[in-house]
Amino acid sequence: MSQKKDSLLVNRLKSIGWAYKGALILLRTEASIKIQFAIAILVTIAGFYFEISTTEWLFQVAMIGLVMSIEGVNTAIEAIADFVHPDHHASIGHIKDVAAGAVFIAAISAIIVAAVIYYPKLF
Repeated sequence: MSQKKDSLLVNRLKSIGWAYKGALILLRTEASIKIQFAIAILVTIAGFYFEISTTEWLFQVAMIGLVMSIEGVNTAIEAIADFVHPDHHASIGHIKDVAAGAVFIAAISAIIVAAVIYYPKLF
């Protein structure tokens, strides 16, 4: 007996629910994402305080999304690597370092964007 397939809309709604659950798991369990979330709140408050332009908002929101998304991917890669090979292994270490490097690049990019936006407003 075949199982009835859900509609496209139902599948999309389920996917959104799982993605939301994943974001909450990240925020509840990962120290680095908690720090990034706090920074995101601070720069959002700064954006309102300094009345940044629409273009500046677009860059700021994009960088917040980029850093937090890459951090989520890094967390997933680390979890998979630990699951596949729980003991220390040079190749697994290399994979984890590269994933962390991606977060670092995104974070440096976000800092540069924040400096471009806020430096003229502060000095």
